[in-house]
Amino acid sequence: MSKNETILRFDSVSFEYGINKPILDNVSFPIRRGSKITIMGQNGAGKSTIFGLIIGALRPESGTIVKNNISIAMAKQVMEREDLKLSVREFFEKQFSKKIYDIDPRIDDVLEVVNLKGHTKLHDRILESFSGGQLARILLASALILDPDLLLLDEPTNNLDHAGISHLTDFLIKYKKTVIVISHDAEFLNAFSDGVLYLDIYTRQVEQYTGNYKNVLREIMARVEKENMKNAQLAKEIQTKKDQANVFAHKGGGLRLVARRMREKAEELEENMVDVRKEDKTIKAFTIPVQEDINGDIVVINSFTTMNAKTGKIVKHKANIKLKKNQHLLLSGPNGIGKSTLLEKIAKKIDPGTKILDGIRVGYYRQDFSTLNFEDTVYQSLASAIVSGGATLDEEKMRAVAASFLITSEFIRTKIGSLSEGQKGLVAFARLVLERPGLLILDEPTNHINFRHLPIIAEAINKYKGALILVSHVPDFVKKIRIDEILDLDL
Repeated sequence: MSKNETILRFDSVSFEYGINKPILDNVSFPIRRGSKITIMGQNGAGKSTIFGLIIGALRPESGTIVKNNISIAMAKQVMEREDLKLSVREFFEKQFSKKIYDIDPRIDDVLEVVNLKGHTKLHDRILESFSGGQLARILLASALILDPDLLLLDEPTNNLDHAGISHLTDFLIKYKKTVIVISHDAEFLNAFSDGVLYLDIYTRQVEQYTGNYKNVLREIMARVEKENMKNAQLAKEIQTKKDQANVFAHKGGGLRLVARRMREKAEELEENMVDVRKEDKTIKAFTIPVQEDINGDIVVINSFTTMNAKTGKIVKHKANIKLKKNQHLLLSGPNGIGKSTLLEKIAKKIDPGTKILDGIRVGYYRQDFSTLNFEDTVYQSLASAIVSGGATLDEEKMRAVAASFLITSEFIRTKIGSLSEGQKGLVAFARLVLERPGLLILDEPTNHINFRHLPIIAEAINKYKGALILVSHVPDFVKKIRIDEILDLDL
C-alpha cells in the first residue's frame, strides 16, 4: 500500500455539544498512511472531539468521515473509574470484542513495548493499585495490543517519568503505522511529528500544516506577528484618516465632502484588518493566597513508605523534613514508587509518618482531578472553594477569578464532568486561589495544561508563601520554581 494513500478523511464536518455549543464548523482534512500527526489547539478547542468522531463515539451534525477500511485504537488520557476495579488481564480482555485464548503472551508483549518492568507478575494485579505513570503505560499498551492501522494517543506523556517519555518517544520514531497525537509536551512532539492539525477555538476551523512541531509552531507565530504588524499599520492609517476627516468637517463648505470620503476610506481600511489568531491568549498572572495567621512547622515528615515496582514489597524509610511558611519541597522518584500515594495520605491527613499543624487548610491538586465533584457545575465547584477557604460567597470575586483562568460565562454552568481535561485543570487552579491554603500539595500540575499557561502557573507556584509539596516529571517546569528541599523516594 502507498504511504501517500489517504486512510481517513473529514469532509465538511460540523459538530456541536448541545444547543449553542459549536465545536467544529465545516472542517475538512485528510490523514495519509504512515503519517505522524499532532493535534494542536487551546483547551476546549475540540482536540478530544476529533478523536471521538474518528472512533465513532461521537457523530457529526453534518458532513462525512471516510475511513478507508482501517482498524483504529485509542489510548485514552485517563483510566475510566469503573476500570480501576479490574485486573490487568480483565482490562486487556475488555479491549477485544471476542474471547482471546492467548491473551497472556499478548499482554506480555505490549507491556514489554511500554517498558513496564516486572510485567509477568502483573496479570492478576488490580489497576487501582498502580501509580499514575504505570496506568499511563497500561493505557498505551491497551491500544497497542489491537495492532491498529491508526493509533490515537491522547496526552500519552501525562504522568510518565523521564524514562517512560524517552521509551515512548523511541517507540513512536520507529513505529511504521499511522499515529495521531494530542499532547502539550513540545519536546516530545517535535521528536517524531511530520504534520500538525491546528484547531482554532474561535473560527472552529482546522488548518493542516506539514513539518515537525517546532517548524509549524514557528510558522504559526510568524503569521501572528505578520498579522499584528499589518493591523498596527492599518490602525495608524485609519486614525490618520479619521483625524483628517474631523479637521475638514469642521471647516465646512466643500471640505465636508472630503471629510466624508476620508471616513469612507477609514471604514474601508477597517474592513481590511484581519482577525489575528486568538489561541495565543493565556491565563492571567495569578497569586495563590496563603492562609493567614499561621506560624511554626506547618508539616513535619518523620517517615514514609515506598513500593518496589518489581516485587510489590513495601519499605519504610525515616525522614526529617520540616516545612514552615514559604518553604518548598520536591518529591522525586520513578513511576510506581509511591509518590502520589504519599501525597494523597498527607492531603487527607492520614499518613502515619506525617504531622500537619492543627487548623491548616490543605490545597490539593490531584493529577486525575478526583478531588473535583464531576456532578457539580463549575459555578458550584468554585463557590464551594470559597466557603472551604473560610470566606463568604462573593460572586463578583468568584467570576473575576474564573475569568482570569479563561472560565467564561459560556461554561460556568457546565458540569465539571463535561469539561475537557485541560479545562478541569484550570478549574482546579482557580479553586486553589479561592481556597487560600496554608499547605499546597501539587501532584503533576502540568498534566493536560496548555503549554502557553505553564510559565504563568510556574510563577504563581514559585511565589506561593505557604508550605509547598510538589511532584512533577517536567524538568523545565520545576526549574522555574524555587525548591528548598528535595525528598528522593528512590533511596
